[in-house]
Amino acid sequence: MDGLTAARQRMTDAGVAPQAIDVFSHFYEQLRAGATGMIREADVEPLAGIDRAAKVEVSQAEARAAADATVVIKLNGGLGTSMGMDQAKSLLPVRPGLSFLDIIAGQVQHVRRTLDVRLPLVLMNSFRTRDDTLAALAAYPDLAVPGLPLDFMQNLEPKLRADDLAPVEWPADPELEWCPPGHGDLYTALQTSGVLDELLNAGYLYATVSNSDNLGAAPDPEMMAWFAASGAPYAAEVCRRTPADVKGGHIVVRRSDGRLVLRETAQTPDEDVAAASDLTRHRYFHTNNLWFDLRVLKKTLDERGGILGLPLIRNRKTVDPTDPSSPEVIQIECAMGAAIEIFDGATAIEVDRSRFLPVKTTNDLLLLRSDIYGIGEDFVVRETAEPPLIDLDKRFYGTIADFDARLPHPPSLVGARSFTVRGDWSFGERVVVCGDVVIEEGQDAPGGEVARIVEGTELG
Repeated sequence: MDGLTAARQRMTDAGVAPQAIDVFSHFYEQLRAGATGMIREADVEPLAGIDRAAKVEVSQAEARAAADATVVIKLNGGLGTSMGMDQAKSLLPVRPGLSFLDIIAGQVQHVRRTLDVRLPLVLMNSFRTRDDTLAALAAYPDLAVPGLPLDFMQNLEPKLRADDLAPVEWPADPELEWCPPGHGDLYTALQTSGVLDELLNAGYLYATVSNSDNLGAAPDPEMMAWFAASGAPYAAEVCRRTPADVKGGHIVVRRSDGRLVLRETAQTPDEDVAAASDLTRHRYFHTNNLWFDLRVLKKTLDERGGILGLPLIRNRKTVDPTDPSSPEVIQIECAMGAAIEIFDGATAIEVDRSRFLPVKTTNDLLLLRSDIYGIGEDFVVRETAEPPLIDLDKRFYGTIADFDARLPHPPSLVGARSFTVRGDWSFGERVVVCGDVVIEEGQDAPGGEVARIVEGTELG
């Protein structure tokens, strides 16, 4: 039995939808043929001449009509394993009594109340996040829109041995033999779950999609009205790049046909990294916030037999991410933002940086929990000051457990420009950071306590 046949059988036995197996097979054949998914600089032009959200003007009637025809989809399949978590990252507390998920629910419910619209919230969960997430959402009995589910499941696929592309076997933890197909599985999962048809049958026309760890991507009725009026089948939200964004995906224009294309870091050849990182040439990065017309998506999937044809991403890892000596595997993935090249007339819109607040590390989490951000009655997260650069020692603050043990009370950061911590320090309440602060390993602690910043200390 060759690798593809074995993988298809394993997916069938696990109850994976036939369409999802066909999409996996499509990518497998590309992988076997040596496809890399690389996008050369010589084949693309920079993105230019796009709309700006700051200039969008719509009436309340237009905003209400668009909001009543839009569904909010949040990608919620991540466990936050890079921060030592074993449950959905969206369950992390952001404020006392408020998790990411609580704030998302509050944002949606506020728009519903304000505009008197349906505006469903639907999560794309993974097999690792579904149970805990739905249990948390039980606190919101009126959140689900009648006739629609609160979630649908991301598909599964086997990890492939790097040496022969056969499904890997790992008896020590068979769950690690499986992986999600990347967030590009969104479109397949919407169809195979039946949720796409349910939304269309209920009269919804548009979807706004973002990651659940990005609280900046609040449902925005003005943006909904802009997309509805644009007539575009698909739109990507982009921001101006800074030196901190050179490793993220960015939108380019393919020379051969003029289509917008998402180029991820993993799709950039080594010889093109310098050009791809040039902020004066490629000025925008992809926020992973996107919009699409549900009717166009269904029509395109039907015409293509369920296979959109997104570009392949080869993700090389070890079967056990915590064990570098475990067998090397390849995970077949695709990015949901890559769908921008599929649809005729797809576009992009420049949004303010405030719509991009992802939490990927405990550095990000400290900022979000601090007084740099405020959360209003509408549950929208807003800056109160320019965010400083945070650099916490990964040895002692890299995981949530270590971070919470040492920083149970976030310091005030509104007066800070940068905050760097080296070594194993703990912090008391009401600590204030001003200017540029560096705490070195082994230095004398303010107040005389060993490796502890005592309550009420002003640093800087």
